[in-house]
Amino acid sequence: MRPLRYSINVSLDGCVDHAAFGGTEAVQAVLHRHATDNLARSDGLLLGRVTYELMEAGFRADAESGTSTDPFVAGLHAARKHVVSRTLQHVDWNAELVRPDLAEGVARLKEQPGRGLLVGGVEVPLVLARAGLVDEYELVVHPVVVGHGPTLLAGLPAALDLRRVSSEDLGEGVVAHRYEPRR
Repeated sequence: MRPLRYSINVSLDGCVDHAAFGGTEAVQAVLHRHATDNLARSDGLLLGRVTYELMEAGFRADAESGTSTDPFVAGLHAARKHVVSRTLQHVDWNAELVRPDLAEGVARLKEQPGRGLLVGGVEVPLVLARAGLVDEYELVVHPVVVGHGPTLLAGLPAALDLRRVSSEDLGEGVVAHRYEPRR
């Protein structure tokens, strides 16, 4: 059984709006390295429609041209992509649609052998957390207070009881904390 890992950038006040984490070039380099490492630990990505379309538009051409030497682009290109969408009729780029029931579909994906599934974002992880399907929560905490925007797993019906398994100082004030649910 492969684990499902949720990784998200979060501010000190719990904001998960990706636009809030622009940062300096040094911060961007730290986040890029960390995302590359996370991809290397996984053989599948679980993406919502919007994230899939952003990733495809931003990285597919570079990956397929063979001109990119970026290990993140190579890892993204090679990973199997499982796309959650009610509106898309077709996906390609080493991708498949997950539907109609997200929790049931992800439970089946977790039963397959492999290094792990990686999910980010806001809406899809909330459904998976509610269903008890997330095996690891990684909060990449930025030293900023945003004061607005969507917050981490807003709408959970009950608190998650988590156990910290590691913390890693990524540099530039950014720290990745990994937690597992107590079961």
